[in-house]
Amino acid sequence: MTDLAITVFHALHIELGARMVPFAGYDMPVQYTRGVMQEHNWTREKAGLFDVSHMGQVIVRPKSGNLADAALALEALVPVDLLSLAEGRQRYALFTTPEGGISDDLMVTNRGDHLFVVVNAACKDADIAHMQAHLGATCDVIPVTDRALLALQGPGAEAAFDAIAPGAAAMRFMDVATFTVGGVDLWVSRSGYSGEDGYEISVPNAGAVALARQLIASPEVEFIGLGARDSLRLEAGLCLYGNDIDTTTSPVEANLLWAMQKARRAGGARAGGFPGAARILHEIAHGAARLRVGLLPEGRAPMRAGTALYAAETGGEAVGSVTSGAFGPTIGAPMSMGYVETDFSAIGTRLWGDVRGKRMPVSVAAMPFHPARYKR
Repeated sequence: MTDLAITVFHALHIELGARMVPFAGYDMPVQYTRGVMQEHNWTREKAGLFDVSHMGQVIVRPKSGNLADAALALEALVPVDLLSLAEGRQRYALFTTPEGGISDDLMVTNRGDHLFVVVNAACKDADIAHMQAHLGATCDVIPVTDRALLALQGPGAEAAFDAIAPGAAAMRFMDVATFTVGGVDLWVSRSGYSGEDGYEISVPNAGAVALARQLIASPEVEFIGLGARDSLRLEAGLCLYGNDIDTTTSPVEANLLWAMQKARRAGGARAGGFPGAARILHEIAHGAARLRVGLLPEGRAPMRAGTALYAAETGGEAVGSVTSGAFGPTIGAPMSMGYVETDFSAIGTRLWGDVRGKRMPVSVAAMPFHPARYKR
């Protein structure tokens, strides 16, 4: 425990009765007194507040003063069109490896004179080093170490946040804006990781606890832990880096091609030019050998990560494996996602998962398992 970092909200988590666990090198709340299932349902019905301060926040500022230079420099690391990203907008991106795998997923925001990047906690040191090494000639890559990060998610998020940050309700999904609350500037995006409408809020450390207390003073808002965050994102069909995507999975295999705009594909204005482009563009044209799919096990028992998947109830070689699995409180059933050979990836395909030595039926299903409710 002595080696674990803590966020600025740590004492508040303890005060609120959180059960703390190690996560990505931090001591983080896995649940509070309500428990994971009730926290999940609270977020779906009202508004959940998540401490995501363990994630990395980075400013990428062009030395030339021309934001296009930063966009083009970062495009050399991601298969995403950043040159067309408008000021005040955010876009999902992927760092790819020379072999065509994924070294992290991230969010990139155009803040006018710089790009603001949010990366995963477990990858942030490597990501920052990666950006500094490859962008340093044209950009200043500046880790943001004096700000916390909160995510407010759920149907009650808009009213709760607009009450303290008037004008926030006018934002749409993937919009970004700055609001001054309590004398501090909040960098806000209308986004999140739950499938619900909501906001991610970067707040100076000095004002972070006060902001959190102001938010949870609303009867609609409660802090939510990592346990419910995981079941929420899985119902929403969202990948967890290190589980569902990693350096062995390509964007095509991961069914993340929606994140790769036409400008970076074959025939596009800036086709290729990112790590692993040869493999990724080949898979776009000719298909991948396996694909990430949704999976709905029969019965009530979830199929967890590592469960081998087979095409038949007996015999044969595995045709895939589960990467994430949990019980979905909103859908009232177990759910999983994983990778299967492309021939077995069609929705409705019946497979069998090896659960403690016994093969149990599971069907390939469309994702998300619960419809997203972003404010478009």
